[in-house]
Amino acid sequence: MRDYEEVTAFLGEWGPFQRLVFFLLSASIIPNGFNGMSFVFLAGSPEHRCRVPDAANLSSAWRNHSIPLLLRDGREVPDGCRRYRLATIANFSALGLEPGRDVELGQLEQERCLDGWEFSQDVFQSTIVTEWNLVCEDDWKTPLCMSLFFVGVLVGSFISGQLSDRFGRKNVLFVTMGMQTGFSLLQVFSKNFEMFTVLFVLVGMGQISNYVAAFVLGTEILGKSIRIIFATLGVCIFFAFGFMLLPLLAYFIRDWRMLLLSLTLPGVLCAALWWFIPESPRWLISQGRFEEAEVIIRKAAKINGIVAPSTIFDPSELQDLSSTKQQSHHILDLLRTRNIRIVTIMSIILWMTISVGYFGLSLDTPNLHGDIYVNCFLSAVVEVPAYVLAWLLLQYVPRRYSLATALFLGGSVLLFVQLVPPGEWGASVPEQGEVQRKRT
Repeated sequence: MRDYEEVTAFLGEWGPFQRLVFFLLSASIIPNGFNGMSFVFLAGSPEHRCRVPDAANLSSAWRNHSIPLLLRDGREVPDGCRRYRLATIANFSALGLEPGRDVELGQLEQERCLDGWEFSQDVFQSTIVTEWNLVCEDDWKTPLCMSLFFVGVLVGSFISGQLSDRFGRKNVLFVTMGMQTGFSLLQVFSKNFEMFTVLFVLVGMGQISNYVAAFVLGTEILGKSIRIIFATLGVCIFFAFGFMLLPLLAYFIRDWRMLLLSLTLPGVLCAALWWFIPESPRWLISQGRFEEAEVIIRKAAKINGIVAPSTIFDPSELQDLSSTKQQSHHILDLLRTRNIRIVTIMSIILWMTISVGYFGLSLDTPNLHGDIYVNCFLSAVVEVPAYVLAWLLLQYVPRRYSLATALFLGGSVLLFVQLVPPGEWGASVPEQGEVQRKRT
């Protein structure tokens, strides 16, 4: 049988049909840009201190000195996890003793935040951290939730390709978009951290699955000359565009439930794309559904203003293809021969390295000095010139050289950051964990 590219060459490379598929599939990626990254704002951890209840009957002086102070980044801040034992300082308050003058604070016994916490609302009105008190002894739950999200991404990566091969690219694309949107909507009504986390895992599965399905669908429909543009200036830049929208919405919506609800709505709108995005003719042909593939190709020709040939698929070719048993493949084929095994292992290592660097930097924006919203927006904006550069490199430079150069430059910059003096906060990330207790 003739090559699919040869059969559909009469459609052209960049007609109205190809442009429609290009932009609609790219637009379907926008929600992916803020679904995973939204955790930066949904799980933001504002400054907090132990709550001191009014029933403690403390004088104003003792209430102001009921929390130990720490030295952080050169300034004194209240300890977020400890307070002076209330029973002790209440007795001092009743006796009229003054903190620092009559009583040495550094010698007082401390206790945990037995009455909860008071959270600053300077940056966030509410987050899952403030709602479920995910601080101090429970601060491990926040990174666990993000890690489990990527467990969902891992599972989705394994099954999405198999599902799209079995049920079709378009079906899997929209089912998993519905999965991502539906479970995100359910997260808005989470009753506890456990419910939120389980739903977040399912969101991760849906997110990566619809991303892969959209990517494969676009590369199978679009011609050779457009695939590189689709993979860089299409899918990736629209992902970055969604990432850029995230801090803008988060700036105006400071409540985590309302923010998540607003981020879910674009996914609902994507359901309308069902009537405009076609199934992959290549996949239909591989399933022996030639008539359906021909209908899509003829419709594409009509949209492009081209008269399709009276016979697109030669009957003898179809008969030969139908009589040939379709060879099935599975994931173990990637390890079958030595050459493909080396390529597979190297690709896994590279993707792991790139993913750790990308998501590590993107999700670490709350730890940068400066405004979290500006930092997140700049983190998204800088991706646009990077994707344009990637497109140019893929056009004119061999893949190995462009990949090696990008990895070398990225790794070198991360190493050089360690050489920046700690005081130069505008040029480097603050060192975490440099907190010392100060006794007063």
